Amino acid sequence: MKEAWLFDELERVAGPLSPLQKILLGTDGSVTRILELATGAPVTITTLLQTVEVADEEVAERLNVPKGQEVNHRIVELKNTSTGETLIYAESYTPLSRLSSSFREDLMRADIPIGRILERHQLETRREIVKVSAGPRPGPVAERFGLSGTPRFLSRQYRIIHQEHPLMHIEEVFPAGQFTGDRRVMINAPSRLHLGLLDMNGVLGRIDGGIGLAIDEPCLILSARRSDTFLVEGGDADTRERILAATTAVSHSLHLPGSAEFTIQSHFPGHVGLGRGTQLALSAACALCHLYGQVWKPGDIARVTGRGGTSGIGTASFASGGFLMDGGHSFGESLDKNAFLPSSASSGVRPPEVVLRRDFPPAWKVLLVIPDIPPGASGGTEREMFSRFCPVPLDEVRELCHLVLVSLLPGLAEEDLDLFGSAVNRMQELGFKKIENGLQPPLVGELLKAMREAGAAGAGLSSFGPATYAFGEGSMQGVESAARELLQSAGGGGRILLTRARNTGAMVTMA
Repeated sequence: MKEAWLFDELERVAGPLSPLQKILLGTDGSVTRILELATGAPVTITTLLQTVEVADEEVAERLNVPKGQEVNHRIVELKNTSTGETLIYAESYTPLSRLSSSFREDLMRADIPIGRILERHQLETRREIVKVSAGPRPGPVAERFGLSGTPRFLSRQYRIIHQEHPLMHIEEVFPAGQFTGDRRVMINAPSRLHLGLLDMNGVLGRIDGGIGLAIDEPCLILSARRSDTFLVEGGDADTRERILAATTAVSHSLHLPGSAEFTIQSHFPGHVGLGRGTQLALSAACALCHLYGQVWKPGDIARVTGRGGTSGIGTASFASGGFLMDGGHSFGESLDKNAFLPSSASSGVRPPEVVLRRDFPPAWKVLLVIPDIPPGASGGTEREMFSRFCPVPLDEVRELCHLVLVSLLPGLAEEDLDLFGSAVNRMQELGFKKIENGLQPPLVGELLKAMREAGAAGAGLSSFGPATYAFGEGSMQGVESAARELLQSAGGGGRILLTRARNTGAMVTMA
């Protein structure tokens, strides 16, 4: 192949290619090894599809085999193990008649790069590049990279030749905006559980006060690079709007000289009680600051972007992770707040100070259950709830604070899961959390009951829900089965995820 000529043709369509893009499109060596050297992190292979099929006319021609012959069809993605970013999407066809039994076993048994399989079997091969191209890809390919719309991709097709016969036909694909050589920032931010607000009465001149926990999954992963305009690829419309709003506010506040293009690699649902809005705003603003050499604290970014006006758990989860409690806001005329309001209606209010932060015991697991029911309160509805139900009874606030002080926190400090869990269970019946639970469909209460009866030490509702959680140890299979059976019997679906606390905040990687 005349690589220079093919790249000339490709650049007429796709624009200038970076040196790394040219290497990935034209190499006759291991792409996995090149990616590891370029990113400075190990690359993992995840198999998305592995089937034995009969070759149609197109596949037969590519492999120089008769039509109808059995071939292995494999689709994999190569991912950066440090950031979770998908780097390459690859599809291969291999005629089974040309494989030894041991080679076939390696190919179909595990997530092993093709290059390493060839090395293991000491086969003398060469790569024959068939085609390089640029253009859109079907939706499922774009989704693997967290992209929406019709983004442009670069791809190459090549054959691995052994004893002058095609052993494999492989196509490798990656977004045209990837590997450009521009300085990029990767942010991996946790979601969070909000266990409750402590004081929504205010008789002592303070309100709010949050308790919560950063969790490892689901998480938000985004990348950013400098640009003349703000642009967001991936995610849903709400995700893109929140990122644009946050970064525009920070850019104006800091008088930054430029903008940024953001790519959402992974995200989680909004308005389900996991704090997506805060993580989106802080992640995008943090990436923007890194791109332009600005150092700003998460609390400052939260204030500018309108986050943390009621609870500081989301901001603190981003900053440090772990189990967190904040001290709320002063309450009264000319103080932090003079009304009971959610964060979305508390623009300009500083995030509350964290008064306690501890590592969460690594052995304690979190089962997250998000039923497919209408999302929790947000916007005007959330504001109306605060106005309607606050102040909550003082005796419930007192019991809640007593419970936290003598049960929840000692249970955490002594790693007494039963003590900690029993406090979580009782918290569902007190203060503003009782109100949040009371506004849920019956299915949510049934979920909490079923998970406790199945062995969870404690179960609760995160924020306004509908996300629920259960604490336990081990595999929690019984708790998971109980939740799944209940969702199925209710005729609905939902997402169930076994995760754990994240005792570090957002991870920032420069590339």
